Amino acid sequence: MKTFTINAQTMQYQDIGEGPVLVFGHSYLWDSTMWAPQVEVLSQSYRCIVPDFWGHGQSSAAPESTRTLKDYANDVLALLEHLDIDTFSLIGLSSGGMWATELVINAPARVKSLVLMDTFVGLEPEVVHTKYFAKMAEMEAHSALTTDIVEFFDDRQFAGVDSSDPIRHTFRENLLASTKEKAHALAKAGRMIFGRRDMFEDTEMFALPTLIMVGAKDAMRPVLESQLMHDGITGSEFVLIPNAGHISNLEQPEFVTDKLRAFLSHHAN
Repeated sequence: MKTFTINAQTMQYQDIGEGPVLVFGHSYLWDSTMWAPQVEVLSQSYRCIVPDFWGHGQSSAAPESTRTLKDYANDVLALLEHLDIDTFSLIGLSSGGMWATELVINAPARVKSLVLMDTFVGLEPEVVHTKYFAKMAEMEAHSALTTDIVEFFDDRQFAGVDSSDPIRHTFRENLLASTKEKAHALAKAGRMIFGRRDMFEDTEMFALPTLIMVGAKDAMRPVLESQLMHDGITGSEFVLIPNAGHISNLEQPEFVTDKLRAFLSHHAN
């Protein structure tokens, strides 16, 4: 992992491969290693930049000045400028797709193509917003990710992966081992994500190649949300990922990698 310091906080990121640049955004409560199956293949043809979101993986808590996903998108843009990267493609899953959308809005001329996976760029539905913000409050009250909190999120991540699977086991164990500081950092990050602004009208103005993919059994971001984005973004492509839930890139890694490789070969080079 490499490091980039901005506003006195340290962002950790992977920088693997050479060629046209791909910037990956991982899901809430995960980290850059979530993209390992795709980076292993795509880094043979592309330069893959994969940051850990603030409070996730090895990155510090968000700087005081970073309070929204738009702010975080600007932090990533600062990283890319630090690396002298002018143009790039974005691949974001869940919250990764949300801040990637903010980056496109901010710097459209620099983004060659966009992949949105298992995400939604409209406002969080009120009932869901209330439920997730209650979990953020629990994290702060306990200064930890309790078993109840971890099970709440674990139950919503996968569709076809047994609870004993190593991927799910590692996900749960990493969260249960969170320090007090990490619990508070994750709560702050969660409020940025689930309290995001409505970007739907902005995306309707997009004029870049966009691929929208979603797990057919995604419980966190229902298929309907992706279909709505597909309808709103002119010329976008839509792919339903069979037998996959929210973390579709790990449930169907070969399927997802093949779709990404085909799309990027036309639009990222």
